[in-house]
Amino acid sequence: MSKVLYIKADVKNEEDSRTFKVSNSFIEDYKKNNPEDEVIVLDLYKENIDFLRLEDLGGIFGPKDEASKNHPILKYAYQFAEADKYVIAAPMWNLSIPAILKAYIDYVSVAGITFAYTAEGPVGLLKNKKAVHVVSRGGEYGNAPYEMGDRYLRTILGFFGIAEIETIAIENLDVIGVNVEEKLEEGIRKASLLAKEF
Repeated sequence: MSKVLYIKADVKNEEDSRTFKVSNSFIEDYKKNNPEDEVIVLDLYKENIDFLRLEDLGGIFGPKDEASKNHPILKYAYQFAEADKYVIAAPMWNLSIPAILKAYIDYVSVAGITFAYTAEGPVGLLKNKKAVHVVSRGGEYGNAPYEMGDRYLRTILGFFGIAEIETIAIENLDVIGVNVEEKLEEGIRKASLLAKEF
């Protein structure tokens, strides 16, 4: 049985989020194909995710023991490390990811939990795991050099040791004349196919 962490990072509600239309569809299909797996939903806007403060650093750089698993920030890093698969639903915001997702990544980027420093340099501790990034974009950014959201997620997840990363991008959603529903249906079809193999 696998543990899937479904990370949601869109300020819009379920009905209005174009990203969630596709990511929720992916999760539904995944559950049908993997009924024994556990799916944990983590909506970042419903959590107390915030920017790191000076007073948080003691816990982050402190000992990683049983007591630290209840730390208000480290609990997210432990939860992240314990998952086998990740579904990250986050629209493109200003060429990158929403700030709350970056704040969450700061929560889970903890030496001794998701990566380690060694004599040879940093090493990811999350080997043999996989991730999917579902992203909606207003224009065509897939091959643009200034697209930094998906590129950043692939880099940081790779830093953690996660090598198998797929992206479901629904693009051109704000371009005049584009059939948005058709684009979303195309994204849902891609999600359905990927959910069978994930």
